[in-house]
Amino acid sequence: MAAVIGQTGDWDLAEECAQDAFERALERWPRDGVPDRPGAWLTTTARHRALDVLRRRTNEARKLREAARLEPVADRVTEPAEAVLAGQEPDAVPDDRLRLIFTCCHPALPEAAQVALTLRSLTGLTTAEIARAFLVPESTMAQRLTRAKGKIRHAGIPFRVPPRAMLPERTRAVLAVLYLLFNAGYAVGADGLDQRRVTAEAIRLARLLAGLLPDDPEPAGLLALMLLHDARSAARTDARGDLVPLEEQDRARWDRQRIEEGLAVLDAALAAHRPGPYQVQAAIAACHASAPGPEATDWRQIALLYAELARFTAGPVVELNRAVAVAMAEGPAVGLPLVEALSGAPALRGYHLLPATRADLLRRLGRHEEAAAAYGEALRLAPTAAERRFLERRREEAERAADRAP
Repeated sequence: MAAVIGQTGDWDLAEECAQDAFERALERWPRDGVPDRPGAWLTTTARHRALDVLRRRTNEARKLREAARLEPVADRVTEPAEAVLAGQEPDAVPDDRLRLIFTCCHPALPEAAQVALTLRSLTGLTTAEIARAFLVPESTMAQRLTRAKGKIRHAGIPFRVPPRAMLPERTRAVLAVLYLLFNAGYAVGADGLDQRRVTAEAIRLARLLAGLLPDDPEPAGLLALMLLHDARSAARTDARGDLVPLEEQDRARWDRQRIEEGLAVLDAALAAHRPGPYQVQAAIAACHASAPGPEATDWRQIALLYAELARFTAGPVVELNRAVAVAMAEGPAVGLPLVEALSGAPALRGYHLLPATRADLLRRLGRHEEAAAAYGEALRLAPTAAERRFLERRREEAERAADRAP
């Protein structure tokens, strides 16, 4: 899709042609066999489809000029699709993705629209999935995406990585895109996603960006954060694919090499003495990754780091995480009022981790009947089957404990 956008500048046409290429593959590959280079086949098929569409729009001079730009590809339509792209470098399509990110993150677009459009274009996440990530209604997100694509089209925003002098003004949105991309793959039980591929792509793009901006420590901070989280991936679920809480994870399954790399990247970023939100989050992840066991985790330091993070990105989600750290450091009786104070935050309406956190603290306090009710509320809001199974088990445990109470 990025390749077609690069040649036509038409987001909607690119989505249509990419979808058509996948449909043709589903029809032909079972019959003819999978090509040696399936990605090249799909890209070329999408380009040819775009050319056909543009040729039919012969009454539009602008579209005719776009068709002319595609003619070098069209002249070779009789060649196998693999041969059409055989001369490309192996990283040509990933470079298209990087150009796509920077195009989406043009400063003419609102930042929320930049992030949403890149997630939609780069990952194929549905509008509903992106809306859940932003905690907004699906209809709101659909309008946001439509307006963003229209702005790019009408303003003639170029499809390219900007000159080096212009990179800093795009960096914040690009970092947000990459982190949400990583989180989309990191979420336990994210339905319909090749999760390892999504997280690997996010890490790969973060490495590219960190290399592109060596004087800015925040891309390195984001890369460190991703690496430290990714190191725990194998231990986050059990053999059935169910969620394993951090304190119950088998730390022998954590990727120590990944952790060491993440810590080294973080140290290099912090050496610049220009802290930012991703460096602070990476420092929080480092506290977890460096602890030999859950009892050795420095929760007081983590609570302080969340307070520092609030200086950069104040909001109820950060406050919820700080409340958890305070509860772990000072006890659930201290953390619970902090969590309950967030119950009226509009941004957390429908956010399943708010009632799930409250339920966990109530469970730790022995208030099992209230905990069961809070787990039930979280269960109704949980977005994935794996999280729902975990919350259902917790609710059943709380109900049994309530029945046993005198």
